[in-house]
Amino acid sequence: MTYCVGMLVDDGLAMIADTRTNAGVDNISSYKKLHIIDRPGERVLAVATAGNLSVTQTALAMVREGVHLNVGEEPETLETAGSLFRCAQLLGHALRNVRQSIAPALEADSLNVSASMLLGGQIAGGPMQLFLIYSQGNFIECGTDTPFLQIGESKYGKPILVSGMRSATPLPEAVKLGLISFSTTMRCNVGVGTPLDLITLRRDMISGDVRRIEEDDPYFTDLHDRWTRAQAQARSAMPEPPWMNGPRLAVSRN
Repeated sequence: MTYCVGMLVDDGLAMIADTRTNAGVDNISSYKKLHIIDRPGERVLAVATAGNLSVTQTALAMVREGVHLNVGEEPETLETAGSLFRCAQLLGHALRNVRQSIAPALEADSLNVSASMLLGGQIAGGPMQLFLIYSQGNFIECGTDTPFLQIGESKYGKPILVSGMRSATPLPEAVKLGLISFSTTMRCNVGVGTPLDLITLRRDMISGDVRRIEEDDPYFTDLHDRWTRAQAQARSAMPEPPWMNGPRLAVSRN
């Protein structure tokens, strides 16, 4: 299992992905799941992957080689596609084809072949966008009402993002919320873990800041500790149920 989140706010875009893969309690390892194409001034794209690792790696390899979306057209890659929408089409096409080609063999061994991707970034002259691409090849675009998308083990971190994330949220605040959602997820699911890969992009700058957050990262450790203490303090400040503080009623055992 894995967890990836993309956050698209007025200031820009942030994407975070963990690196843990889990094929059983005795087979846990790390693989990079945030793949970046950085051509400063021309395009910056990030692809985060979740699900069957062989499916996502094969699909990314196909796109690097070039995808023919239509008969007679030249093959396209993420480096040559003219728009983010076109890039989403390329990734969706590759995911669907890989899944269809290898699914029968993997499903015969009861292996899960589902996979999904987040694609975010900006190409010079075009808008900054964020897409969620499904195994079937279809995709959705992130909107202003809910300015984030998640894949993988999303349920534990979603409440943090729903309650705090808005389009007007400053980019540093968005990154903070995203990392808190990872802290919460990691506490609840051992299938998600550090190192975390993070990219942030300011709108229209066509340049990304990429960093890796290790287990002992000072900021992430402090953020985790502060959030834990803040939750404990908030719980203590909440009133107890009033009906539990009064005199107890006798219970008849007849």
